[in-house]
This record gives sequence, structure tokens and C-alpha cells, in this order.
Amino acid sequence: MAVTTRTVTDLSSTTKDGVGASPRRPDGTLKVTGEFAYSSDMWMEDMLWGATLRSPHPHARILGVDVTEALKVPGVSAVLTHEDVPGDKRYGLEHQDQPVLAIDKVRYKGEAVAVVAADHPETARRAMERIRVDYEVLEPISDSRRAALDPDCPLVHEPGTIPEHPEYNQRGNRLRYQPVRTGAFTEAAGAAGRESGVLERLRAEADAVVSSEYEVGMQDQAFLGPESGMAVPAEDGGVDLYVATQWLHVDQRQIAPALGLPQDKVRLTLAGVGGAFGAREDLSMQIHACLLAMRTGKPVKFVYNREESFYGHVHRHPAKMRYEHGARADGTLLYATAEIIVDGGAYASATPAVVGVASSLGIGPYEVPNVLVDAYGVYTNNPPCGAMRGFGAVQACFAYESQMDRLAEELGMHPVELRIKNAMSQGSRIITGQEIDMPLPMVEMLERCRDLPMPPERGALADPSDLRTLPGGVAGTTRGEGVVRGVGYGLGLKNLCFSEGFDDYSTARVRLEVVGGEPVVLVHTAAAEVGQGLVTVKGQIARTELGVEKVVIAPSDTQVGSAGSSSASRQSYMTGGAVRTACASVRAEVFALARERGLVPEDLPDTDLSLSGGKLVSATAGALVSLADLLGDSTQGGTVVEQTREYHHRPTEMLDPELGQGASHTQFGMCVHRAVVDVDVDLGLVKVVALDAVQDVGKAMHPQQLLGQIQGGSTQGLGLALMEEVQVTDGQIRNPSFTDYLIPTILDTPPMRIEVLEHPDPHSPYGLRGAGEPPTLSSTPAIVAAVRAATGRPLTHAPVRPEDIVGIEL
Repeated sequence: MAVTTRTVTDLSSTTKDGVGASPRRPDGTLKVTGEFAYSSDMWMEDMLWGATLRSPHPHARILGVDVTEALKVPGVSAVLTHEDVPGDKRYGLEHQDQPVLAIDKVRYKGEAVAVVAADHPETARRAMERIRVDYEVLEPISDSRRAALDPDCPLVHEPGTIPEHPEYNQRGNRLRYQPVRTGAFTEAAGAAGRESGVLERLRAEADAVVSSEYEVGMQDQAFLGPESGMAVPAEDGGVDLYVATQWLHVDQRQIAPALGLPQDKVRLTLAGVGGAFGAREDLSMQIHACLLAMRTGKPVKFVYNREESFYGHVHRHPAKMRYEHGARADGTLLYATAEIIVDGGAYASATPAVVGVASSLGIGPYEVPNVLVDAYGVYTNNPPCGAMRGFGAVQACFAYESQMDRLAEELGMHPVELRIKNAMSQGSRIITGQEIDMPLPMVEMLERCRDLPMPPERGALADPSDLRTLPGGVAGTTRGEGVVRGVGYGLGLKNLCFSEGFDDYSTARVRLEVVGGEPVVLVHTAAAEVGQGLVTVKGQIARTELGVEKVVIAPSDTQVGSAGSSSASRQSYMTGGAVRTACASVRAEVFALARERGLVPEDLPDTDLSLSGGKLVSATAGALVSLADLLGDSTQGGTVVEQTREYHHRPTEMLDPELGQGASHTQFGMCVHRAVVDVDVDLGLVKVVALDAVQDVGKAMHPQQLLGQIQGGSTQGLGLALMEEVQVTDGQIRNPSFTDYLIPTILDTPPMRIEVLEHPDPHSPYGLRGAGEPPTLSSTPAIVAAVRAATGRPLTHAPVRPEDIVGIEL
């Protein structure tokens, strides 16, 4: 993929392989050559293989389970049902509403009913097929709008069986309802009649009003390494689990109660992760493998195939949305209303937090004085949905950016001009009343993106007939007839780190010693490396703070305090902050030791001192002593300096359940995209010609990896715009494979011109902003806007389907 990079500030490092440089990833060569050990590669002598029996129905009552025939299969060591769970029978990411194994009902197709352990994976599968389950099939609740708004809709969960949270405005199938009211709508809050009167008055004041309904389909995280892991029984009665996950300690917190064990008897170590994007925040095979290992006394390994992976993890919430915007003739926004319904599926997972994000960012990065938002997260009998890159903001961004384009057209304005007219800046307040107290260069970003060079027109290409440049690609479905070009823009605002009062923190242990005459730093955290490059950034921070070239990154496990989840674009901020803080404590101890030994002049303050090149250095007096001489070799009784520190971000608060006000977010990230597409308007095919981006990152910690994050997030947004959708009908997934669920390949991914801005956030380590999620927001509406421009069709559904472009109903 051709990538042109132009940065606004110098991203080069002043420290070799430190912060701002682009050192080689320690896992990079192994991954490229195929030698990296992923979780599915694990092997132990005498291990067993696990398999899971899953429900074929989206909603059914379980009348009986008979495992007799399964136990007769030679090689089978155990078959377990809910009756064999020794501890808590339910678990959950935040809310304990999901059975370890189905108890009296199944609530989605694919729900785990029983697990098997056998000496061969095929044996386990054959035994699984012999388990007999007697179901009474029930009608599934599959319409999210009905679940949210119809008081007579049957309940997915019986009253009293799920945790109650009054602040979530729970009622019926509503897991959370979050209203937001500002301006004129505040006085009328809670009274639908008065709100209607306010809306009518605002409509009358507006010179342009646009309204529409939008839908975003269910997107799969589509990581290439399916769920896998291995549980090993321990001599102390506990269990060791090696697993691909995003959050070791929250897995531990859920696993231990189900096993009836204290948390310190359940030890987790991160195994090689083949992608995540949110889906590994929830448990899949973790408890099942541990149950079987403890029952059989042998290691038990699970590896899902691709179809099972579609059923075995959460997906992006599909959303149904209704929006209305009113503006004055000069483009100034007057009011906005939004109804956002996200389908959480059968169990809670992260749905309440997704609703919090969708509601608070539901109108986007625009100044709007009068706002009415109603956001709902609901239970249905559809597959469970949870975290995915963008986390509620993606769905809302598609709707509000589509509205901005419609409003620009109505007013006869350029879409970028309208956005600039209403863009927030530092000091603005989002619709929850929270002040943006960090740089927010929206106008600069919009102008830079608009002014980027355009790709050449088709006629200017060296070979316009090259199939790779045409919609439909190498399939050869078109020769260029009926191809129309379109240009579109997208702008998104994303919260970064955890929100709404969550005490988000990360822990780091840093050890400095001299081995063989060379200073060495060991960094130990529980942070999950899921491909984002954190393992590299931790080493860069240690080199920068301690001036030592050799840094060893210890395996991530639960033998150190929690590092939180590798999600919410938070690890560079949180674990980076923890590593930096621990390094500072190590450095201070080194300074104290040197003073104690009389190696630092008394008139030199600590602010004059630093560690550089393996030495203690004074800015005024030069090098004072080498670390090798100061500490001595640890293998010969030398001094070891070790510190463990936690890093917490500033506090946040829950949104008010009535008006949706509150400072709920830690940090904000933003990205602007311009998409250029060629569309065959006769066949409904799209070729993305260019997908250019401008993103502010505060500080580029590793410029090369940063570009990869922006490219990757943009490509996932492309998938949601044009091809990725888990097709669900009456609770049944119709396309659980990469044959029918399409993801972008290198042939679909266009050249990307990326501009990186660095306006430091004064509240974060090094001024950085999390960078992984913002490009996923703005890329989808930019591409769909470009297709609209080429076709003239409204295109209110993401992904855009060929029949939407052609204008036929299937």
C-alpha cells in the first residue's frame, strides 16, 4: 500500500530508540517470518482438547441435557454442564448476567450449553455431537426498537435475574437509557409534550431543517487468530491459564468465583494474541478450559474455528438512529435531536458504557445550543455485542456526519465550510457540559484535509483499463463504463481511556541492575500486547527515562498489579504513565544512592541530574559516575533498584440520569478523513481511490507504529462503510465465515496520505493522545459521503450495499 506521510512537527527522537523514535518491534520479525508463538500454538504433553456444545436456537427453554452417550466415546475424559460449575454460575464483564453454561434457557444462538474434554480435538467434537438437549423453542426478541420502546415487548431476562442499576433508567428490556438535554430542551426535560412544543418552536426559527433515519450494521472484529488458550491444573489446587486476552485481571476476577477459588489461585499469563479490537475483553473459553482442567487434572487446550469464533465473542452493536438538525441560513447550528438505539444482544457486556459514549458524543464535535438526545441499550435474543474499536462513537458519527452533509447540501455550502463554521475548539463544552480543556484543532485539521492534493483523475492514469483501478477490481466486472467519481469528508470526536467514574489505573514494576558490567532495565506490567505495539513503547519510555539502552520486557501476567484493558486507546496513556512514574521513582532512588555515597556535589539539585548513556549526568558538571560503578554487578551482590507504581488518570463522573450532564471523559481524540471513490452506478460497485487523514496525536511516541494505527483504523472504517456486516435474521447469524463476511484486503485498501499533528495534552504523559480509535470513526462517513456524491442517493445504511447504489430492493 502506498503511503505518503507528511508531519507538521518533527517526530524524530533526541534519544536513540527512546520516545519519538521508531525502533524495531521486538515481536515484529517473528510475526513476519511466522515464528511468533500465538496462543493456538501452545502444546503440552498429555494435554486434552476442549470443545463446546452451543445452542442452535436464539431463544429456547432447556428441558433436559443427557451426556450419557458422549461419556461413552473412547478418549473422552469429562463432559460438564451448569451442574458441574463449583462456584458462581454467572459472570460478566461489568454485570453478572451471563451463565457459565446455560442453566434453564438459551438466549442467543451459539450460547454455551456443555463442554467436553478429550484426547483429540475430533474426539471432543464427536462426543459433543452425542450430547442430547431437549429444547422448547421460544419466539426470539430480535427487534431492538421494539425492545427499547414497546412496553408490551416480552422480556429477554425474567424480572429479578439481572443486576439492577437505578442510574441506568432500566425498564423492561432497557439495559440503559441515557437522555441528554441542553438549552431550550432542558426546561422541558422529562415532559414529552413540552419537548415537542420546544422542537416545533425551534423548527420555526430554523432556515434549514434536515431529518433522517440511519442504521449501522453489526460489525465483527474479525481478528485473524481465533479464541484459544490452555489451562493447566496446579499442585496448590489452583490453575494456570495461558490465554489470548485484552485484560488479564478482569478475566481473573470473573474466572475465580466461577471456580470457587480465591483470585490468587487463578494465575493468568498472556499468550500470543492474533488481534483483538475489543472482542477479547469478554470471556470466551477461559472458564470452560479451567473447569475441565480442574476436573481432569490435565492441561486442557481450546482453539475455536472461524465459525465458532463468530458465535463465541461479542460484536459491534448494530444501531438504529433518528436525527434532526436545524440551522440558520449562514450555517450556524440551532438545534439537534437524536434517538440512538444500540442492540446489546442477550447479555450486558459493555452495553451500558457504549450507551454512555453514544449519548455524550451523539452530536459530534459541533457547537449546538439546543440538544435533545435519547440513547438506549437493550437486551434482545440477538448475538451479544460489546466492545469494538470506536465503542458507540462510531455509530453516532455515521449519523451526525451524514446529517452535516445533508444540511450543507440544503444550505448550498461546501461540507467542510459547514463543519468549520460549527467546529468546537479548546474551551468548548460538549453536550454533557464537560469543558474540553486540551487543544482541539478541528478547524486546522479540516482545512489541512481539504487542501491535501487530490489523486489523479482516471483519464490521467498510466493505464486506465488496469482492472485493479476499477470498481470490482480483478474480477473484471466492469471496463470503466458507468463509473462516476465522488468526494466525501468525515470528522469524528472520540473519548479516550475509561469514562464515567471508572477508577482507571495501570501498574508497572521497573527494575534497574547491572549484569555483566551492563545496566539493564526490566519492565513488568500486566498490559496486553494485542498488536498495537505497546511492547515497543514501554521499552522506549524506559530508555528515555533511565538512559539505559538494554531494556527487557517481562511477560504480561497477573503476578503484578492490573494494567487495565488494552482498549479505549488507553495503554500508551495509562501503562505508559505507569512505566514513566515507576522509572521516575527508580531514578530518584539512584540519585539518592549517589548522594549518599558522596558522588553528587551538594549544590546540585535533582533537577540538574539525569540518567543518560548508562551514566549519572549533571547538566552543569557533566558525567558524574557510571551506573556500573554506582550499583555494581547484581550477580556479585551489587545493588538492585526496583519500584512498583500505579498511575491513575484524573477523575471522571457518571452522567446525570435525567439531563445527561457531567464531566464523564478523560481525554478526547479526533481525526478528519477525505475519501475519493469511483462508483459503477450501474453495478453498485465501489473502488476507494484515496482515503486521506489528518489526526492530532498530542505526541507521536513511535511514528511508524502510529501510522500503522491510523491506516488500520481507517481500513476497519472502510470495511464498515462498504462490506462488513454480520447478517442476523430472527437471531440467526447467516454469514459466520470469511467466505460470506467480507473484510478489506490489500486490493481494497487505497493509498493514504496521512498528516500527523502534535498539540500536546497537558494532562497526559508526554502530552500524548490515544490514537487507535479516532480514524475508525471518521473514515466510514467520509467514504459513504463520497459514494453519495457519486450516486446522488441518500445511503442511510452502513455498510452501503450494491442494491442501495443501484436503487433496487432485494
